[in-house]
Amino acid sequence: MEKQQIGVIGLAVMGKNLALNIRDHGYKVSVYNRSPEKTKQLLEESASENLKGFYSLQAFVDSLEMPRKIILMVKAGEAVDATIKEILPYITKGDVLIDGGNSYYLDTMRRSKELDELGFLFIGTGISGGEEGARRGPAIMPGGEKRAYLLMEKLLMDISAKVGEDPCCSYIGPNGAGHFVKMVHNGIEYADMQLICESYFLMKKVLGMSAPEIHDVFKEWNKGELSSYLIEITADILKKIDTDTGLYLVDQILDAAEHKGTGKWTSQFALDMGVPAPTIAVAVFERYLSSFKEERIRASQVLKGSAKLINKNKEFIEAIRKALYASKICSYAQGFSLMRAASKRHEWNLNLGDIAMIFRGGCIIRAQFLNRIKDAYEKESQLTNLFLDDYFKDILSNYQEEWREVVVTAVSAGIPAAGFASALSYYDSYRSENLPMNLMQAQRDYFGAHTYQRIDKEGIFHTVW
Repeated sequence: MEKQQIGVIGLAVMGKNLALNIRDHGYKVSVYNRSPEKTKQLLEESASENLKGFYSLQAFVDSLEMPRKIILMVKAGEAVDATIKEILPYITKGDVLIDGGNSYYLDTMRRSKELDELGFLFIGTGISGGEEGARRGPAIMPGGEKRAYLLMEKLLMDISAKVGEDPCCSYIGPNGAGHFVKMVHNGIEYADMQLICESYFLMKKVLGMSAPEIHDVFKEWNKGELSSYLIEITADILKKIDTDTGLYLVDQILDAAEHKGTGKWTSQFALDMGVPAPTIAVAVFERYLSSFKEERIRASQVLKGSAKLINKNKEFIEAIRKALYASKICSYAQGFSLMRAASKRHEWNLNLGDIAMIFRGGCIIRAQFLNRIKDAYEKESQLTNLFLDDYFKDILSNYQEEWREVVVTAVSAGIPAAGFASALSYYDSYRSENLPMNLMQAQRDYFGAHTYQRIDKEGIFHTVW
């Protein structure tokens, strides 16, 4: 009996669609799910000689050619460890396990080490693009032993999104590198979404624009330098009519955002490494704050905001556009700085320009200006911050007056714009030769004898204040 070429464990939305994507590219796929109903449902929906379902783990493993290649599409965390533990008795040394979920990168590093010691190959693979990406072509970020990746390279390239002829897939680096890059991708995504939502809110609150009017703005923006997947879907969302009420659906949705943890992990890494990523962190906190809906309703009844009248005309839309683009640059600059720090810490030797190219298609943060990021790292591979590249430096310089106008307007009107404000503060702090931390060091020395350095001579000093 001819063996299958690849196996997929876990048939929720992502696993199911990834299996179908692989099948559509001519590969023979075995599938297995802990609850047999999902396996049965997939087989009923998609009868094919190339796709076979199994209801026991041993039968599933036995169906695969050697060395076996098995993609795990299960929930991050304990479920991944449990699935690996369950499958180990049935596989043999040299087989390849691929974790395609949103696993925490340190977990991936641990699993890589443990499985390597047992003689198995492990690839931690970030997959971005949601349901549609999994089905039609996601951005794929594989990390692990290079020899393990080479066994999977053709399949991953085949099923990935394409920009022209270029696949949105590239070997990222050893052990947890792939999942780390996917984690930071999601952190940038958090910030990008927050900034877009603030743009929408400013048009709604300051200019009194309706959902269809804001739709027209985002549709137009998607034709220029802001062109991206998130801008595109925002325009689509804003024109959707609710079938229950006949009103615009966006106005019927509760303003309480959920999250799955990757933005929090990105922010935690930034704090652990001492690398500033305020716009990403603020985006996470704003999601948290939005979930306090009942508290916010009570607070709105007792806490006063600005009584200042704000008079802006439709020309303010262009200021918002420029503020959004400048702030977007900040969020990407923060994300790429985090990747640079992790590359040094873990000796991954990440190619940041290639990573920008992976993000161009299939993934949630795909955007036109990623080509500019690639260009920046091609000119200077050790670029410390995107701000220092000529293109981004010029944009931030040329757009900053409108950017500041937007932040001032939001503050004056009492409209929350934490993403815009944090991005602008990050820019202003980064470009400042001097910051007020000389006073802070004096304070720390005063109350805790923490010492300080001086600008006029070498050494560590303490003063009896």
